[in-house]
Amino acid sequence: MTLAILLLATATVSAATQPNILLIYVDDLGYGDLGSYGHPVLQTPHIDALAREGMRLTNYYAPSALCSPSRAGLLTGRHPYRTGIESWIPEDSGVYLRDEEITLAEVLRTAGYTTAHIGKWHLNSDLGSNTEPQPTDQGFDYYYGHNAFQLPHNYKPTNIYRNKTALPEQQGYTADLFADEAIQWLQRRDANKPFFLYLSMAEPHTSFANPPEYNAMYRQFTRGEVVPIPNGGAQPPKDMLIPRGPGEYYANVTYMDAQLGRVLDWLREQKIYDDTVIVFSSDNGPVTEQWINWWEVNAYGSTGGFRGRKHFLYEGGIRVPAIIRYAGVTEAGSVSDAQLIGMDFFVTLANIGGGAVPDDRAIDGVDIRPIFRGEKLPQRSLFWALESVSDMEFAIRNGAWKLMLDRDAMPRELYNLDEDPLEFFNLIAQQPAITSTLAAEAVQYIEAINNDPLRPDTDQKYAR
Repeated sequence: MTLAILLLATATVSAATQPNILLIYVDDLGYGDLGSYGHPVLQTPHIDALAREGMRLTNYYAPSALCSPSRAGLLTGRHPYRTGIESWIPEDSGVYLRDEEITLAEVLRTAGYTTAHIGKWHLNSDLGSNTEPQPTDQGFDYYYGHNAFQLPHNYKPTNIYRNKTALPEQQGYTADLFADEAIQWLQRRDANKPFFLYLSMAEPHTSFANPPEYNAMYRQFTRGEVVPIPNGGAQPPKDMLIPRGPGEYYANVTYMDAQLGRVLDWLREQKIYDDTVIVFSSDNGPVTEQWINWWEVNAYGSTGGFRGRKHFLYEGGIRVPAIIRYAGVTEAGSVSDAQLIGMDFFVTLANIGGGAVPDDRAIDGVDIRPIFRGEKLPQRSLFWALESVSDMEFAIRNGAWKLMLDRDAMPRELYNLDEDPLEFFNLIAQQPAITSTLAAEAVQYIEAINNDPLRPDTDQKYAR
């Protein structure tokens, strides 16, 4: 057998044994925003079907309570602060995910996958820049989408890029544009290779607009005429900031669900649905009706009753829905309460795809495949850092206990989440030993982040 034939045979075997991977990451969806997670009104039949067919995670956490750091953690397997992505990235701020980081797309492409990212990127401050790495510089063969958020809202977005090229105003809504692009890329990809598609939806991040028929579905929850609030103007549209109730938010989520359903239906039609590992989750907790910024008006996300919201390290800001469907591996309709975090998906999906998890840097995720077999993971601590709207800038959880620390890493609040999942009762005075142990571990995490050799130079060192 010639070398060329041998290499072709090896590649064919590899492609046959490597599943496709579809990673769906939605924007600002709360723990309680799906029917499968208990929402009494919202209709999300396609995502709920994934939950019935796969494993629903009830103790899964985003890497951060904000979008950019959450996405950095997801794609690198490293705590976001290690990567220098500490908050959401403003336009032209010069903050970006460095070339030195290794993304899941790079790992899987090296393992033989064809890769695409469609949707929100938000890991640099300038899409199309020649000085800041772009999605196609960080492991993705193809890119279509926007950066921080859609402008002026979900309808006819003006800030869409294809690869590194800015496109004219796009005709349609972001959900259908991204679903269309995903299907078109899947149709034209190299079918001899497994695919990794990172589908990062814009919804339900504000400012949003919906097709009229979806707004009509939830008309009983809306007061007054629906007029989308545009973003990106020179001045906030103050006269448009009128609370109208949750109908538009509900419509936005249901419309997103429908467009995801189109992608999933295409996989079924092509008879590759069961050959595809599907992961669904949200980048952080929701914007609830406790608005902080003007552009959040008419967002009514649900934390499922948990305290806090996006921007906060309380449960409502970081505990989010997550579903894994892995045909023949995850049991249909199963539920896991294992304590997991977004960096785990990096390790798990890399291993599923036969990729090499980097061993030359700190990786903060673990392989969660044992839970697919009903096994338990070794107990560990989960750690978050975020310059939050509240005084609590650090949080650490181990087992039932969650400790919140201020900017100076001083312990301030301790909760037993088994007994008090809503974080009502601060036990810091009653549990000095647990407080001391978790506080010391949090300081160790902070020291490790500050001293990470790959962490870019910043003006900020975190409390010690």
